Amino acid sequence: MPVSAKRLQTVPLFSTLSPEELAALSSHFEERQVLPGTHLTTEGASGYTFFVIEDGTVEVERDGTVVNTLGPGDFFGETAILSGERRNATITATSEVDLVVLFGTEFRILERDWPAVASTISAKMAERTALAPQSD
Repeated sequence: MPVSAKRLQTVPLFSTLSPEELAALSSHFEERQVLPGTHLTTEGASGYTFFVIEDGTVEVERDGTVVNTLGPGDFFGETAILSGERRNATITATSEVDLVVLFGTEFRILERDWPAVASTISAKMAERTALAPQSD
């Protein structure tokens, strides 16, 4: 199911985007709900999806050790769609989780059609990645 621009505007990652940019971006996202225990990414696997948590929590596990817990407004999977690298962590839902999801192919379309939006998002993702422990 497509995601509305109104939903995306509440996500800190997208807070600087204009209403027009949010509308363009929202057409590329899908919503997904998962149950506790669902593995969303697996360390070492190929990754083609970027996730933003709307509600719920997930654990970030690296080398068998939980290194972080993420919640509403947090995102993961950016390394895989920005650089094409393999997943650097296993992400597991610890509650029911509502997510908005962007597939890598959709991000490439966004880069082509709305390069300024894609650039803004990429810069924020890169900034977060540089400041925090890796989480995808």
